[in-house]
Amino acid sequence: MSVPPQAFVNKNKKHFLGIPAPLGYVAGVGRGATGFTTRSDIGPARDANDVSDDRHAPPAAKRKKTEEEDDDEDLNDSNYDEFSGYSGSLFSKDPYDKDDAEADAIYESIDKRMDEKRKEYREKRLKEDLERYRQERPKIQQQFSDLKRELKVVSEEEWAAIPEVGDARNRKQRNPRAEKFTPLPDSVLSRNLGGESSTSIDPGSGLASMMPGVATPGMLTPSGDLDLRKIGQARNTLMTVKLSQVSDSVTGQTVVDPKGYLTDLQSMIPTYGGDINDIKKARLLLKSVRETNPNHPPAWIASARLEEVTGKVQSARNLIMKGCEVNPSSEELWLEAARLQPRDTARAVIAHAARNLPHSVRIWVKAADLEQETKAKRRVYRKALEHIPNSVRLWKAAVELENPEDARILLSRAVECCPTSVELWLALARLETYENARKVLNKARENIPTDRQIWVTASKLEEAHGNTHMVEKIIDRAITSLSANGVEINREHWFKEAMEAEKSGAVHTCQAIIRAIIGHGIDPEDQKHTWMEDAEACAHDGAYECARAIYGYALSVFPSKKSIWLRAAYLEKQHGSRASLESLLQRAVAHCPKSEVLWLMGAKSKWLAGDVPAARGILSLAFQANPNSEEIWLAAVKLESENKEYDRARRLLAKARASAPTPRVMIKSAKLEWALNNLQEALNLLDEAIKVFGDYAKLHMMKGQIEEQMGKDDDAHNTYSQGLKKCATSVPMWILLSRLEEKLKHVTKARSVLEKARLRNPKNPDLWLESVRLERRNGSVDIANAVMAKALQECPNAGRLWAEAIFMESRPQRKTKSVDALKKCEHDAHVLLAVSQLFWTERKLNKCREWFNRTVKIDPDLGDAWAFFYKFELLHGTEQQQEDVKSRCKSAEPHHGEFWCRVSKDIANWCYSTEQILLLVAKDLPVPT
Repeated sequence: MSVPPQAFVNKNKKHFLGIPAPLGYVAGVGRGATGFTTRSDIGPARDANDVSDDRHAPPAAKRKKTEEEDDDEDLNDSNYDEFSGYSGSLFSKDPYDKDDAEADAIYESIDKRMDEKRKEYREKRLKEDLERYRQERPKIQQQFSDLKRELKVVSEEEWAAIPEVGDARNRKQRNPRAEKFTPLPDSVLSRNLGGESSTSIDPGSGLASMMPGVATPGMLTPSGDLDLRKIGQARNTLMTVKLSQVSDSVTGQTVVDPKGYLTDLQSMIPTYGGDINDIKKARLLLKSVRETNPNHPPAWIASARLEEVTGKVQSARNLIMKGCEVNPSSEELWLEAARLQPRDTARAVIAHAARNLPHSVRIWVKAADLEQETKAKRRVYRKALEHIPNSVRLWKAAVELENPEDARILLSRAVECCPTSVELWLALARLETYENARKVLNKARENIPTDRQIWVTASKLEEAHGNTHMVEKIIDRAITSLSANGVEINREHWFKEAMEAEKSGAVHTCQAIIRAIIGHGIDPEDQKHTWMEDAEACAHDGAYECARAIYGYALSVFPSKKSIWLRAAYLEKQHGSRASLESLLQRAVAHCPKSEVLWLMGAKSKWLAGDVPAARGILSLAFQANPNSEEIWLAAVKLESENKEYDRARRLLAKARASAPTPRVMIKSAKLEWALNNLQEALNLLDEAIKVFGDYAKLHMMKGQIEEQMGKDDDAHNTYSQGLKKCATSVPMWILLSRLEEKLKHVTKARSVLEKARLRNPKNPDLWLESVRLERRNGSVDIANAVMAKALQECPNAGRLWAEAIFMESRPQRKTKSVDALKKCEHDAHVLLAVSQLFWTERKLNKCREWFNRTVKIDPDLGDAWAFFYKFELLHGTEQQQEDVKSRCKSAEPHHGEFWCRVSKDIANWCYSTEQILLLVAKDLPVPT
C-alpha cells in the first residue's frame, strides 16, 4: 500500500525557510561572527551625499542602550509638574554614590515617621467604619436570633399547623432517574486485554513505516476467552494450599490461624517511624564506638536501646549480654540487661551481676523487685545486708517487708550498722515502748547531735504520754544544744516543724516551738510587723494553732496593742470556738478598756449566743470605761430594739441625747419613732436635730421621706430645697428631690434639678445614671442614649454607667458593649454583674455561675450581686447550691446595692436579718431579658 506524499512532510519545518533575509542580517552574529562584503555587495561607487544602505553596517555602529534612554528624556515644559518635577529623572546620568544612598535612607525614615503619625488616626477611622458597617448590616444570625428565641413558646398544635415547604425544582431534578450500569461479559474484557492483530496502519497516525509496502504486526491474542471468575478461584485455591503446608499432618492442628494471618503480618511491621538511613548511620557510629572503646558501658547501652527501638529485641539482648561480658563491673550494664530480659532470665542475669558486684545496692534492689513472693524478697534483702550492712536504703526496704516485732529487731540492728541515719532511729523509736523509745532517742541524740527532728520527736513523745510540762524544756534544750553544736537556727525550718507538729496533733509541741523560735534573729523595732506577717502566713496555710501561739506571744510582749488583740479576735471568730473568743475578748478589754470595738465584739458574741443579760452587762462595763461613747450607746439601743425592748431603747436614746448629742444619736432616735409609726414624734426630733446639725444631710432626707409618707409633698419639697442649700454636695438628696418632682408630674423640673445637681457635683456617675433613667421612664429613648453618651465621656471609668449602657443596647450589640465595658472597668462589680446577667439571657448557665462567683468575690458588700446570684440558683441550681449562696451571703453581710437598699432601707423591714432581706430582694428581682 502506497503512502501519500503528505505523510513524509516534516511538520516541524521552520517558518522562515525560503524567505529573504531582513535588512542588516548577519549570520552567526549572536555567536560573535562579523559580517564581510564582496565586490558584488559593494556595487557601483556612490556619492558622499547618497543615502547609505544600513544593511551591511558593522555591529560596532549600534547605539548603546543608555544613549537611547538619554535621548528619550523629555525635558519639555509640558512634561513638568510643580510637585514631582519631570516625569523622568534629571540626574539619571549621574553616578549613585553613598551620599545618594544616605539621602534616600533619610527620606525613607521621614516617610515612615509621617506614616506612624497618621497610623493611629487611620486605624481609629477604620475601626469606626467597621463598627458602623456591622451596625448597618448585622449578620443573618443576629437578625433572626429573637425570632429563634420565640420558638420556645410555640405549641405542638401551632407547629403542626405550619405548612410544608413546596419544592420549586423541575420534575427531572425532583425525581432523578437512577444511573444504570450494564455488566460486560468476560469475552469483551479478554478481547481488549491483549488486543487484535493489525495488518495496516492509519496513514494519519504518523506511525507509518518508512518502507512502503511493509505492514506493522500487532500483539497476537491467544485463542479462546479468558474466564476471570476461574482466575479468582485459582488464587483462593493457591492460598489454601500455602496455608495447609504449615499444618500438622498428624493432628490436623494448624500452626497459623488463617483468619488472623494478615493481622499477624501487620504486627510484624517495625514500629519505628524514623528514616532507615538514620538507623544505619547510628548503628555504624555505635559500632565504631564499641570497637574503639569496648570498656565504655554507655556505648553498649545505647546500641542495645537502638535495636530495641527498631524492634530487634533479641539483637538488643545479645548486644547487652556481650557488653556485660566485656565490662562485668558495670552496674548500669547489668541493670539494662535485666530490664531487657524476660523475668525468669532476668533473675539469672541479676544473680550473675550480684556475684560480680556484691556491693552494689541497686543490683540487690533490682534482684528483690524481680522476686514475686515476699519471702523470697526478704531472703534477697538479708543476703544483701550481709554484703552491705551500712546501706540505709536496704535496711528501710527490708524493714518495710517485716511485721512490727521483726521490724523492731531489724531496726535495732540497723541503727548499730547505720548510727547516723535519723530515719532509722525515729522508726525504731516509734515501734518501741515509751521507756525504750526515750532511751532510743537519747542514743540518737548522742550519735547525731546536729539534727532537730530527734528533739521534736522526743517532744511529741512526751506530749503523747501526757507529760506536757516536759515539752517546753525539751524544745528549749534543743535550741541550746543545736546552737552549741554549730547548727544555724533557721526560723523557716522550725516554723515548718511546728506546722507538721500541728498536723500530727501535737499542739503543745507546736506552741512550744513557736514560743522558742519566734524572737530569734529579729530586731526589736521589727518584731510586731514580722510576727503579724508570720501569723497571717500560718493562718493562710491552715496552721491556726501556730497563728494562735504567735498572737499569744505577741500579746505577752505588746499587751496594750489594740491591733494585735483585734487580729487575734478575728482569728478566733473565724476559726475558733465561741468560748475561746469570749475569753480572749475578756483579756483584751482588761488590757485595752478604751477600745470600743473589743467591747462591742464581746457584747455581740453574747447576744448571738442568746445571752442578752450578759451582753447588757458587757455594755454597762463598756459605759463605765467609755462614759460618752456614741458607738456603745448605739450598740445598747440596737440590743434593746432587736429584743423588742422599745421602752428601754427610748430611755437609752434620751440619756444619749442628753449626754452625747451627736447626729447619729439623733438619727437613731428619729428612726426608732419612725419604725414604731410615731411619725409626728419623729418629725419633732428631726426638727430639733436640724437646728443643731443643719449641715447633716441625712436629717433633711429622713424628714422629707417621712413627710412624703404622710402625703405632705409640698413640705417634703420645701425640706429638700432647704437641705440642698446647706448640703449642696449631697447626691442622694438631689435624686430624692428629682424623683419628687417626677412624682408630681413635673418632668421638666426634675430634669432641671438633675442638671443643676451635675453642675454642683461634676463627674458624678449616680447623677448621670438618674438622668438617663428619668428619660427612659418618660419614653425618651433617643434622649436617654444621648445622655448616656455624654455620661460615658465625662465618667469613662464608672462601672454603674457601663452596666446600664450594656442593657440599653439591642441584643446583637450587647456583647460588643460588654467587651468595651470590661476594657474600661475590668474589676468593677457592677460591670461583672451586668456581664453575668448577659450570660443568663443567653442561657450560658455555667459561665453565668462562674461570673456571679467572680462578682461576689470582688465586692462581697454588693447586695444586688448576691440577690441576682440567689435568684439564678433558685431557677437553675440545686438546693445545695442555693444554700451555699445563702450561707455565703449571710457571712458577707452586704449593705449596698440599688435593689438591696430599696428593701433594707424600707422602714417596714428595719428589723429584718440578712437572710430575710435576701429572700425579699430575690423574690422581686426581674429575670434579665
